[in-house]
Amino acid sequence: MKKKLVAVLLAATMSLGLLAGCGGSGGATSGDAASSGSSSEAGASGEIDTSKEVELVMYVISDRPAGQDLVDENLNTLLKEKLNCTLKINWIGWAEYAQKYPLLFSSGEEFDMAYCAGWLGFANLAQRGAFMALDDLLPTYAPDNYAMQSESALQQATINGKLYAVPTLLPTYTTYGSIYRGDIAAEAGITGPIDTFEKVEEFADYVVANHPEMEALDQYSAGPELSLVWTRMNGLMDVDSNMRYLFYDPSEEHPTVKAIYDLDGVTEFYQMCKEWCDKGYWSKSALADTDSQKTQNGKAAMRFHNIDSWSGVCVLHPEWDFQYGPMTKDIAHLPYTQDCMVISNTAKNPERAMAFWNLLTTDQEVYDALYYGVLGTSYELNDEGQFTILDTDLYATNAMWAARTMDLNRNQAGVPETYDTLRQEWEGKIKEGVGAEKFTGFVMDTSSISTEVAACTNARQQYGWPLELGYTDNVEASIEEYKTAMQAAGIDKVIAECQKQLDAYLESLN
Repeated sequence: MKKKLVAVLLAATMSLGLLAGCGGSGGATSGDAASSGSSSEAGASGEIDTSKEVELVMYVISDRPAGQDLVDENLNTLLKEKLNCTLKINWIGWAEYAQKYPLLFSSGEEFDMAYCAGWLGFANLAQRGAFMALDDLLPTYAPDNYAMQSESALQQATINGKLYAVPTLLPTYTTYGSIYRGDIAAEAGITGPIDTFEKVEEFADYVVANHPEMEALDQYSAGPELSLVWTRMNGLMDVDSNMRYLFYDPSEEHPTVKAIYDLDGVTEFYQMCKEWCDKGYWSKSALADTDSQKTQNGKAAMRFHNIDSWSGVCVLHPEWDFQYGPMTKDIAHLPYTQDCMVISNTAKNPERAMAFWNLLTTDQEVYDALYYGVLGTSYELNDEGQFTILDTDLYATNAMWAARTMDLNRNQAGVPETYDTLRQEWEGKIKEGVGAEKFTGFVMDTSSISTEVAACTNARQQYGWPLELGYTDNVEASIEEYKTAMQAAGIDKVIAECQKQLDAYLESLN
């Protein structure tokens, strides 16, 4: 809180007219980054002169919806009235974003805002000077948004001492659990959430015996989720979502990074996987099965994933009464920069862009117009305020996921009441800076070990996945084979680098 108070006081007392413009590919600083257009729009108090209408330009990652023109017209009518501006959304399609998105910030093109995320290289782009620093812009021109940001979120958006993104205000969580057919659980006489492996086994045994038309547990070629569930049940965290073979205990004062095959109880875990395979919980050829929709199309009775995947199948098949069993011991937020908004280093109207963002994340009417479209044409609302998309071929929801907030975001019609209940329960349990939450802002930089990480990923898929699916006659021998393959791939170097960065992250918190 002290950091936030100091920032607000500085923002309120600075003479913003002193800020100079910036552009090109050079790195931005807090002095020059809050600048372009500031002399014409910003007053000493941080208020904006909106007498001149401006067009804001924003990039998102998605294919442009067929009905976007009507949505734009409706939204811009509101923006002219409330902020004397319009918004032009540029779209980078899913088939081209990997190539085009990085080039967006090195081309010199002038635009104001863009969606960004860790998977889009946020930290790397920030270090290359792609974004304006927001240390002054955010508290001055989006004070309501800034007041809702947690210290953890702001820390995650800070690179080399500068704030380079506006984090999402919609928390997401590390919780994984069972998504299962409630109608089948009721048929089996199973009450309460299926949130332990013992309960999973009871449910799966019933499915195998009574529903041979479907798999008990949904497994396919993308790889099993069992080890992730097991480690989270034991309070462990994976070092990185792309390295789910390395884990550490966030409750320790100085956590030690370990490969999964070196964790306590791993032999018993893999033995359980073999027993489940032998019982027929999943296909013997799961790794060749490319069907990722088996749970939602009635070919599997249970899968393991997050709460949003659960809400999705609830909407699709209310008749199956899907239930969710949380199976994570130490619940934490996922990084707030998972979805974030950045101001381009070439922005012509950064102050107005930030004022727009403040409006968007606090005004329900504007939020609905951007995110859901035109009421009665793109979507409709029920008496509980839940939305239903009227024609998904015309318009779904906007791809600027960073705009979502806890207060403004609407549930889709058909999402169970327990969805919000669970989220509220988790929020009440999470304590900032404690346990897994302490490591929410830790992001691995694998640039120095990319070759070894790729080799370890291959070794995991070749040896770890079959082991996790019980495709073995000798569990202990297969664990040793897995370990040998990972060592040959360079796992020791990967562990050393992960440990080094984890230690440095902890040091930075002191």
